[in-house]
Amino acid sequence: MVAQPPTAVNNVPGRRLTEPEWLAARIAEMGRAWGTTSPRIAGTLWWCMVASALVEGTARAYAHGEQAPDAALDRLDCEVRPDGGVERVHSRSADEAVGRAAALGETLAAVIAPVAEVSGAGVPSLWAIAADAIGNRSLDAGLPDVGARLAAEIGGKLPVPRFVAIGGRTFVRRISCCLVFEVPGCAMCTSCPKRPAAERNALLADLAAES
Repeated sequence: MVAQPPTAVNNVPGRRLTEPEWLAARIAEMGRAWGTTSPRIAGTLWWCMVASALVEGTARAYAHGEQAPDAALDRLDCEVRPDGGVERVHSRSADEAVGRAAALGETLAAVIAPVAEVSGAGVPSLWAIAADAIGNRSLDAGLPDVGARLAAEIGGKLPVPRFVAIGGRTFVRRISCCLVFEVPGCAMCTSCPKRPAAERNALLADLAAES
């Protein structure tokens, strides 16, 4: 999946992410930006971006041994792009960190339910996307083990992210699909779990060699 570049952002409170009418409008914008009329595809693409933004701060803080931001919805502000996607999420809380993994889990659950309702995407698929987002963000921070620890602390319906070492490089062994290959003119992601394992591993080995 390749995110579309923003030209401007609009700040909204985190609670908007749970409002079906608002979600439907943002998912429709995402669909227009990608050239798809399918709410399921557009909603999945939208959630891939939003999930990554929601987990970024907590995953980074865990990796660096810092105080995690409060991820409770009522503490969040979201930068929304013209294509409907969420560029970044900011926490307004500077309080002492208490139960931050639990707060993130509650936020993910609160947003996943209406996204599934509006888009038709499956709830387990959306949780899998959140797990892969945690895995990728922990890799970005250089500590994949942090992703597994954070996901385990969140618990509930969130799977624990998995990793694979290929060609001297670590990748997320994805359990989710962003559905971008169902968009006209778009190809399947290199690491897509829907690829045959041998083909996926060969492509990842080529990518590792390039880097």
